[in-house]
Amino acid sequence: MRVVMFVHSLRSDWNHGNAHFLRGIAAELLARGHDVHAFEPEDAWSVVNLVSEHGTAPLARFGQAYPELVPAVHVYRPGHLDLDGVLAGADLVLVHEWNDPALIAAIGARRRRQPFVLLFHDTHHRSVTAPAEIAAYDLSDYDGVLAFGDVIRDAYVANRWAARAWTWHEAADTRHFAPHPAAKLEGDLVWIGNWGDGERSAELHEFLIGPSAQLRLRARVYGVRYPAAAIRTLQDAGIEYGGWLPNYEAPAVFSRFRVTVHVPRQPYLDTLPGIPTIRPFEALACGIPLVAARWRETGGLFTPGADFAVVDSGEEMSETLERLVGDDAARARLAAHGRATVLGAHTCAHRVDQLLAIAAQTRAMRMVARGQGAIA
Repeated sequence: MRVVMFVHSLRSDWNHGNAHFLRGIAAELLARGHDVHAFEPEDAWSVVNLVSEHGTAPLARFGQAYPELVPAVHVYRPGHLDLDGVLAGADLVLVHEWNDPALIAAIGARRRRQPFVLLFHDTHHRSVTAPAEIAAYDLSDYDGVLAFGDVIRDAYVANRWAARAWTWHEAADTRHFAPHPAAKLEGDLVWIGNWGDGERSAELHEFLIGPSAQLRLRARVYGVRYPAAAIRTLQDAGIEYGGWLPNYEAPAVFSRFRVTVHVPRQPYLDTLPGIPTIRPFEALACGIPLVAARWRETGGLFTPGADFAVVDSGEEMSETLERLVGDDAARARLAAHGRATVLGAHTCAHRVDQLLAIAAQTRAMRMVARGQGAIA
């Protein structure tokens, strides 16, 4: 099957968590023998920021980490993409939401003349927090939407932005995200995450910075978009700031610390319950014990308290971190349960199974509509 993907970027994960999951999906499809092509604009903001801060070396390192994806990635100049040529012979086309609206509409127009299955992929909270932005997309010729949570799926259907929508959660790329048991321990607590746009600043102080300082943990934080004041706050708390970390290096880092935390952004607690972002999947896949702040509604994907610990205050976070850091057996039990849950249901292989089933279902529905009979 020829699969064509339109993405913001696969090469860069600088402030771009969608790259994590899409890399895993593309790699899994390739491993199953499918012909995969991913198109990304040359001016993608994630790439531009990455190169401005670190030069072009990280793009080469991406190729070393994902050699199978290098021939699949095609960088194009916006406005100069031969869509007819790109889509010729396509069987399945995935269009991520971080694409130019004009491109999204143009791909839909080609769908009127070609038989490929066309799916829109939404992995953001804008459908709930900024619905006008999503309403502006022309999805009238799309077969449906892959939404990374039930709330997002329901928004598309309720607002009639799409005829059909499926929940397609993110998941861990377990080819890369796994424990490194031989790694040398370097510290107690590690957190990998971006500072963001003020969506969790207070929570980071309460659940990460304060407890780490109180317990005098050997702690390190990785991520981008940290203002100078935030970096000073980390330093004052005795927390090392590691800057940007290529996502494929996260498994090795996780294995060098005793515990990590999950501090959800406010929209994922208030308006998007039940939607895990990519970080918890990846941490659990790496076998590191996870402590989550105020996160119990997981859409039935995980069992809070068994797959990870849950706390509701900074005081509870301090107590839980102190207990886990000092108890090897408790850490091992929590880590094993969480990793088993991911391996059992939340890998990119599971999501590809679901994707292929959705594509087959869509083709069958088309045949029924044309009076040709359904495919068994």
